[in-house]
Amino acid sequence: MTANAVATRQDTPFRTLITNLDDMYELVDSYAEENDAQGRIAEEVLEAVHASGITRAMMPREFGGLELRPTELLTANRTLSYADPSTGWVSMAYAFLNGLAGAFLEPEVVEELLGSHHLAIAGQGTRPGKAERSGDGYVLSGRFFFGSGVKHATHIHTAAVDSATGEPRFFLVPAEKVDFIENWDVMGLRATGSIDYTLDAVHIPAKYSYATLSTNPITGGSLYHVGIGNFASINHGGWALGVGRRILDEVAKIVRRKAEKPGSIAENASFHEQYATAELRLRSAHALLYDAWAQIEDALYVHGQGTVPMELQTLNRAALVNATRALEDIAAFAYRTAGSEALRRGTLQRLFRDVHGGMQHISSSAQVLQSTGRYFAGLADGQKWVHFDLKRG
Repeated sequence: MTANAVATRQDTPFRTLITNLDDMYELVDSYAEENDAQGRIAEEVLEAVHASGITRAMMPREFGGLELRPTELLTANRTLSYADPSTGWVSMAYAFLNGLAGAFLEPEVVEELLGSHHLAIAGQGTRPGKAERSGDGYVLSGRFFFGSGVKHATHIHTAAVDSATGEPRFFLVPAEKVDFIENWDVMGLRATGSIDYTLDAVHIPAKYSYATLSTNPITGGSLYHVGIGNFASINHGGWALGVGRRILDEVAKIVRRKAEKPGSIAENASFHEQYATAELRLRSAHALLYDAWAQIEDALYVHGQGTVPMELQTLNRAALVNATRALEDIAAFAYRTAGSEALRRGTLQRLFRDVHGGMQHISSSAQVLQSTGRYFAGLADGQKWVHFDLKRG
């Protein structure tokens, strides 16, 4: 099955979601500049995001979620990120963390969480804090960085290490128990409001936590056997493809608008060559990422494997880094080509800044590519993926 065939599978919940996201384009795009200036997503946009169904895209069907397949999630993230990178980034964070909670927490806990007007779980999990056993739960402490979407969250997802066992776990903390730090003074992805936060001896019952490396869901099907570290290329890969497509479309629009002017770049053969190169770079990244996930779907849904094979765990991570670096190249081409239109405040400048914010994420770091190279070269015997690094098991 081709990548496009997987991406357009005529599954009713998926088709409905994509239609909803397409219909939101004008609204999301119209608020993008304001959101960037304010450092948060406008409430009208957030309401539309929740109403579209995307924040339930990874939630198990047992709880009214869509439980989409990986390539469908890729397409959903790509579609919304095309309209606005920050809105796409926050939405995929909510979908991801809502889905994990739905799959790995006990059903009665999930039902309780879903009592919120709109469940919106946000936070971070790459730099864990400390969790000390106390009574029926844990006491959490630490400072945590880059909590994308926490300004609008109902609950905060955060990682901490059990001080008694050394086990890393994820915890869900009600937003009102968290101390937020207004320090999101950044160049790109400003509207995500990815501020830091602290927890100071906050008690959380054990039922609101689960092991970070779990691939055995309590609720839900094959999607949750993917493994938490592997989901990054669905989330950030879809984001990169959507933003890359938007940038190329914006460049083409600018060039066509100036086509009648004397000396227009529209007649420049070098521009034609560079645009073709950027187009091929994006399409190649798209094909590799979708192909990797089509193979993973085949392993999980067709052959019923309980885990993603190491080869595909590695390939999907490499495909994410490739997509992110392709996006970086496309953004640089666009900035050079658009000249003063990219320099001045506006859509292309904002997209350029957002690209350089998103590419800083650890999932697209040199460390990941180095680890994939070690595996592909046959130098990783006895090692396994622990989120974004190969380690000896």
